Amino acid sequence: MNNVLLINASPFGQDSHANQLALELVTSLRYRHPKLELVERDLGADPLPPLGMDYAQALTTVTPFDSPVFECSEVLIGELERCDILLIATPMHNFTLPAALKLWIDYVLRIHRTFSTHSEGKTGLLKDRAVYVLVGSGGFHQGERASQPDFLTPYLSQALNTLGLLNLKFTYLQGLVFGEEAVQATVKDARTQLSLDPLFDNLVDA
Repeated sequence: MNNVLLINASPFGQDSHANQLALELVTSLRYRHPKLELVERDLGADPLPPLGMDYAQALTTVTPFDSPVFECSEVLIGELERCDILLIATPMHNFTLPAALKLWIDYVLRIHRTFSTHSEGKTGLLKDRAVYVLVGSGGFHQGERASQPDFLTPYLSQALNTLGLLNLKFTYLQGLVFGEEAVQATVKDARTQLSLDPLFDNLVDA
């Protein structure tokens, strides 16, 4: 294992609870892989440019992959192709994923480049790898206390599956607006869940 890509979609940046837990996972991995390279893509601190008409037109015409219109897309896809593990730390906004993460998906989910189409649907062109998605939310959308729908998990699963990424594991940090005690409890539960994975069996409770 040589490379981990961390996508942080939180507007809180490095202070995001999901992002902090993701960095703990990287530390855990480095116990066994001390030379592990971490590539961080902070979508809040370094926002991606919005998609324009030129990009939309290039998708529907014969446009070389090295065309300037695909420059940003190629950089992001390259980061994804090189990683051995993909970590995504994201909040849930209005029942689904934040706009920053949706834009990243729009850049990497590209016809003829990361997926192909045929009569039976779409086929991902990327090599499968482990993907860990850490989802932070103020309220509850899983379990007995769930009071709202979750459109993030099925949408993100479908988008990543379309790329060819099938090995997905979601971990939820819920109830983050209910005070420090609630935050500590949900982070502890998430650590416990993740420590059951052989990759993170040395993850310790802080």
